[in-house]
Amino acid sequence: MKDWMKKYVDPWIKLYSIIPLSAIFLWNALVYFGCAHLTQGWYHYDFTTNLDRAIPLMPEFIYIYLGCYLFWGINYILMGHLGKEHFYRFVAAEMPTRIVCGLFYLLMPTTNIRPEVIGTSGATLFLKILYQTDLPTNLFPSIHCLVSWFCFIGIRGQKKVPKWYRIFSCVFAILVCISTQVTKQHYLIDVAGGIFLAEISYYLANHKNYFTKFMKVFEKCNCKISHLLVKS
Repeated sequence: MKDWMKKYVDPWIKLYSIIPLSAIFLWNALVYFGCAHLTQGWYHYDFTTNLDRAIPLMPEFIYIYLGCYLFWGINYILMGHLGKEHFYRFVAAEMPTRIVCGLFYLLMPTTNIRPEVIGTSGATLFLKILYQTDLPTNLFPSIHCLVSWFCFIGIRGQKKVPKWYRIFSCVFAILVCISTQVTKQHYLIDVAGGIFLAEISYYLANHKNYFTKFMKVFEKCNCKISHLLVKS
């Protein structure tokens, strides 16, 4: 089993990155949905400004807003191909940000008033579905902007990644941030909060050595699973 995974899985998704990436996904879901559940019925602050109101609704950006999930998956998997130290520094930057997000979501719950979506196009249909399934909570800081910016700064300056893709990741991350505004999912301050949090956390993870603690934990998990696969 282990040899099969090494041959067919590792070239696409580095085996040592599978558990950390799964942990990132589960941790994000726990914080986001957990906080949304806990704050049901609580007072939510609305920080919409006149500048926010002046931004037009552009349903077509829903494709960027939803398409970013594929972008996240590709770039997070790509981090594992840039070497163990870089990958674990990325993990050490990424995971603590959810603690900050969770504290804001619990201590300062936010909401906004969404506009009426009129039209029958595919974009307006998807936007209506989004509004129905994703309640206007957990706005500040924006996880959409946070994760998209991580997708860019995680490969920023990495010569192993083609320059064109680094540029594309920067442009697409910016487009995701714009999409949060013109789909009326977030305020402007949510974008700033997400980018600022990503930059600060990434800087600390790359200038301090606490990433080794994350590495030790996940490498122990990898070793245990590796032993189980050998026995199977």
